[in-house]
This record gives sequence, C-alpha cells and structure tokens, in this order.
Amino acid sequence: MAEITASMVKELREKTDAPMMECKKALAEAAGDMDKAEEILRVKLGNKASKAAARVTAEGIVGVYISGDAKLGAIVEVNCETDFVAKNDDFLALTKNLAELVATKNPADVEALSALEINGLSVEETRKALVGKIGENMTIRRFSRIDAKGAVASYIHGGSKIGVLIDLVGGDEALAKDIAMHIAASKPKSLDASGVPAELLDVERRIAIEKAREAGKPEAMLEKIAEGTVQKFLKDVTLLDQVFVKAEDGKQTIAQLLKAKGASVASFTLYIVGEGIEKKVTDFAAEVAAQAAAAAQK
Repeated sequence: MAEITASMVKELREKTDAPMMECKKALAEAAGDMDKAEEILRVKLGNKASKAAARVTAEGIVGVYISGDAKLGAIVEVNCETDFVAKNDDFLALTKNLAELVATKNPADVEALSALEINGLSVEETRKALVGKIGENMTIRRFSRIDAKGAVASYIHGGSKIGVLIDLVGGDEALAKDIAMHIAASKPKSLDASGVPAELLDVERRIAIEKAREAGKPEAMLEKIAEGTVQKFLKDVTLLDQVFVKAEDGKQTIAQLLKAKGASVASFTLYIVGEGIEKKVTDFAAEVAAQAAAAAQK
C-alpha cells in the first residue's frame, strides 16, 4: 500500500475543500493517486469537492488585439507574481504588444513568439529587461489567434482577469458582445459536444455510476443513469446548449438566440488568468519557526 503523507492529504484538501479525514481515506482507497482520490471525493461529496480546484491563483492579465477590419484577432495570457505588477504600465504595454505580434506574425508557439522583436529587441530580451526593472518574474503562458470566418469580437472582464475572443458569422456587434459576455460568465468548455474531451466525459460517467451504485440503484440501470448525467453535463459545458444569461424567459439557449439572429459562432477562446496554475502560499509562521529551529541546532 502506498504511503499517504501529510503533504498529500494537505494538497488534496486544498484542491477539494473536503474534510481532512475524508481526503486521507480517499487517498488510501486510491493508493496515493491524487486524481483518482479527487474522483472518489466527488462521488462521495458531490461537486463541492472540485470547487477549490477551479480557483484562480496565479496573477497576471489577458490581453487581446483585433485588426481594424475585425478579420484578425489574438488573445494572450501573461503571468506575474503579484497583482500589483499586473497593473504596471510596462507590463500592460508588453501584453498589448504581444497580442498584436500574435495576430500579425502568427508564431507557432511561445518560443517562436519570444524570438520576435519589439522595438529592436526580441520579446525574450524585452521580458528579461522588464523582470530586471520591476524585480519580479513574469512569463508568457499561452496565446490563441483567430483568422475570422466572420468578424472577431472580444470581451475583457474583472480587471483583465478573464478574456474572451469570438468569431461571429452574421449578426452584429451587439450580438457578438452579448455572446462574449455570456462566455465569460458561463465558461463553456467548447462550442458543442464534439469539442469536449472524451476523458472528461469518462470521468463524469464513472462518477455518475459510482454515485448511483452507492445510492442503491440496480446495476442494470447504472449505464442509463450515467448517460443521462453525461448529457446534462454536456448541456452545462457546451456553448450552444447553454441558456443565454440574458434570456428574458430564462430558457432561450445560445443556439436558439443565434438562429433567431441568423448568425453562428465559428469559434471562441476563453482565458481565465491562472486557471490550472498552483500558486505557492507561504506560511510565514512555519517559516520563522523552521528558521528558529535551524538556528538552535547550530
């Protein structure tokens, strides 16, 4: 049996908000597999066990660029260590320049972007100079580019912590803004079911089966129950099936809204600053105690 350490329990607790003893039991049942243990907790405790895992912890901003004819757009996430630096004018200018470079130069990846130039210096040289000036590390995390089939629109929310880029075919600017705002609020994972990763559906299916089994449902019913759960999940996480946040009747889906307006969404990108990044939390009291203990041993 794998050894379950206190640090493993602490990590799972921080990810799930589940009680410590429940985390320990889940880790033991999962033989130390963190992802499996989180899945076990979701079966036992419901979706509450995954809420902490979605917390945004890293600092930084999302920047966007749209060409004058709205046919070209880009979105980029740049991270830093503190929110103070995320508001720095030089940091904001760097992010703006990066978004424009992504749109106009179409780099293949972050490494290629870092090799491009800003005012005679490479992006990497510019980044390092800014790190030296500010005294805080910063990184280019990711970017996406849209060569529009229709017209590109964007929406930035929460002090540039959430950014959306959308390619709308048909419709108008007001519709594009409404859907971009909806995406920022509802956070769909894909346009439709075809874009949802199979492994994500497998997890939902397994959790549904185990929850139904624990509830005493007949074995013959488990697959049907799981399929119903998966279909509900898909409606919750796919843009076209989501209920429009501004729907007056509380029922109109994005697909229905688009049909009524004679429009369609070709693609979209949603960035949430720090999504999926673990931010180190310093326990100053523990650090001081450790330093005192080390000094006493000398």
